[in-house]
Order: sequence, then structure tokens, then C-alpha cells
Amino acid sequence: MPKKLVLIVVDGMTPEAFEHAVESGRAPTLAFLAAHGDYRRGTSVFPSLTPVCLSSIATGAGPDVHHIPSLTWWNREEKRIVEYGSSFSALRKAGFSQAVVDTIVNMNERHLSRHATTVYEALEDAGFVAGAINITCYRGRHRHVATVPGLRAVHGPSRFYFYNLYESDRTGAPFSGRGRKVGAVDAYAAGVGRWLVTRDGFDFLVFYLSDYDFASHAHGPAGASDVALARVDASVAALFEAAGGPDEFLDRYAVILHSDHGQTDVERVAQLETHFADLKGQVVVTASNRAGQVYLLPGARVDAADLARRLDREPAVELTVRLDESAAIARRGGEDFPAAELEHPDAAERVRAGLANPNAGELLVSVAEGWELVDLGGRHHAGGGSHGSLVAGDSYVPLLTVGVDASPTRITEVTPAILRHFGVAPAAAGQ
Repeated sequence: MPKKLVLIVVDGMTPEAFEHAVESGRAPTLAFLAAHGDYRRGTSVFPSLTPVCLSSIATGAGPDVHHIPSLTWWNREEKRIVEYGSSFSALRKAGFSQAVVDTIVNMNERHLSRHATTVYEALEDAGFVAGAINITCYRGRHRHVATVPGLRAVHGPSRFYFYNLYESDRTGAPFSGRGRKVGAVDAYAAGVGRWLVTRDGFDFLVFYLSDYDFASHAHGPAGASDVALARVDASVAALFEAAGGPDEFLDRYAVILHSDHGQTDVERVAQLETHFADLKGQVVVTASNRAGQVYLLPGARVDAADLARRLDREPAVELTVRLDESAAIARRGGEDFPAAELEHPDAAERVRAGLANPNAGELLVSVAEGWELVDLGGRHHAGGGSHGSLVAGDSYVPLLTVGVDASPTRITEVTPAILRHFGVAPAAAGQ
């Protein structure tokens, strides 16, 4: 039997933050893992926004396969904006009840493509026991009833814990609802993880820690490092303690640790919609963090190239990408050129997958360094950090493997590596 495996995903942790924490000794648990594993920098997807990234991690495929296009997007079939939680104001603007259901239920039950197979589905179909704590891409084979009235049942792995809203077992973990500001969400994850490791209750577990991203949004990627990473370190240490110590933990489990995206500092904000105000009824603009999309509505009297030219003088926009027949075209500084010539990390593949998503806009926008686009509710992270673009700071992630015979360099390569570790053939990607 292969060694059991824990996938640790730290939302928004940059390679610089991880490397500094390990080298400085301020994160002894992470340093222990680094000393026993193989480390490299990997790349995220585009847009480098959490729902897209976590869906790419869980399916081992890009947005062209899993069909989650952004944090906020236009649902062509239902003719409405889908908002996964850019901010509380954005949720209210999109219609709070609908947005909550979209974020918690519909993303997995309806929006995530049936042509994508999650790591939980693949492993449990092969007879292994899979678990997930708090990760927003969780689709599995087992039906779970909500712990609160009125919220629909969902399908997740057999061991499934989602912010106290769905719990396959009573673990005694603390309430997560006190918020990320005080580290309550990761404390809940640590409590559940401790309970599971104590019972050796899984073959594979996703241990998702989201509080670091919240701190980085608030204080910037450098300002978040010390306090937020100390909490990350303590959460992982809880797993070690439950196994009887760090050596005992690694005797039992292989580990992959990485983040979903990076973050960069934000100083200025812009509103993407202003450039298309005269096209009411012809386009829909969705924007959040450091990425945006523009959708052409039926009967529009403009095309994607026209939309791109409108952003030539917008300093917040570094570049746009679009399809011209089958070719991916980038535009920057008033000039069109093949997207394959972009110098950003793994740009050609990331742009290809982003544009091939049937739920994506006709024009994708990557934001310039130091800028952010205000969301549907007018909120932003100026003075803190953000992500979503193609730039290196948003795109690179730390990627550590311990006891795994694989060297993934993209977040989309993690699930295939996990399946090979368990001797399970990855499902063929399709649309």
C-alpha cells in the first residue's frame, strides 16, 4: 500500500514568504518539512484568483477543463452575474442569498464541469478514503447534509468538513465563524485535522488554510508574513502533534505543500466598467482583485479587438488577451502581438487555458503592478495586497514535496502526481 498523503494548501502564500519563514527559523514546522523534502517554485493559473486556482488544484486541470473562470463572472445561460465572494459588498450587490448559494453549493454542484474529475472522486472510485477541510472545490461522491437549516445538501469526499456548515463527523473543532482576522478559520481546520490524524482516518487529505490570504490582503504580502505564517506553522504543527511528533508524522504520511497563487502590493485602484459605459446592453464587465473579463452579449456591435483598444490608455491595465479565430492575441501599449510571446511565467499555457474556458469573457484583462480593479460592490485592497494577474508576483507559488516521487512545477500537476502516488490513472481531460 502506498503511504498516505496530506496536501497542505496555504492560500496566498508567496515563495518569498515561505523561503524567509524557513530560512529565518520563524516557522519551525515548515522548516522541518523543507529539510525533509524537495522545494521549487511553481506557477498558478490565469486568472490567479482563488476559485479558479483551487478548482485547478482539485481537478489537476486548467479552467479550460473545469470551467470556473474567475471570482466573479457572467453566466451566459442564466443571464446573470455569479459572485463567489470578492467582498461582502459584492455579495450584496449580486444578491446576497443567490451569491451565498453560488459560492457554497453551485460552484461544485452546477458550475464545475462534469468533464473534470476531482482528486476525491478519482481516489474514492479506486477504493481509497479521501478527506477535505475547508477547500472550496470539494466535489465528491458522498452526499452531505448541511448543519444549518435551509442550505442544500452537497456532494463531497467521505471525510468532509466545510467551515462548520458541512461536517461528516463531530470533531469538537472550534467554531470557524469568528473570522479570519483572528485566525479562527485555520484554528477550525487545525482542530479537524488533529482529530483525523489522531484516528488515522483517511488515505488522502486536503488541509486548506485560508487565513494567510486574508492577512496578506489587509497588510500586503510582506506585512502578513510574521503573524500569519506563525498561525500557518501552528496549524501544521497540530497535525504533527496528533501523530506523536514530526518524525512519526512523516513515517505515516507523504506531504505536498504549496499555495494557490501569490500576491503583490496594491497602491491604486481603477474601475474597469467606466471604459464601456456607452455599451450598455452590448457587454457585461466583471472585475475583482487584479483581473477582469469583458463579455460580448448577443447582438453586440463591437468585437473583442474593439474592447481591447478601449483600454489602451488605462494605466491600471498591463495587457489584455483575446482570441482571434483560434489564435491567442495579447495587446499591450496599443500593440497586438501573439500571446505566445508574453514573458510572464508560463504565460502561453495559462492564457490558452483561460481563453478556452467556455464561461470566460471574450476579453481577459491582466492588471498592472500596484493596481487593483474595484469589485462589484466598489471594494478593493488598496494599501494591502492582491492577486489575479499574469505578473510574476501573482503567479509564482512555493511548492514542496516530501516522500512523493514527483516534481510538479504547476499547480495543475499536483493532482496527477497524487494519483500516480496512489497508483491511480488520472482521468482523461475533456470538455
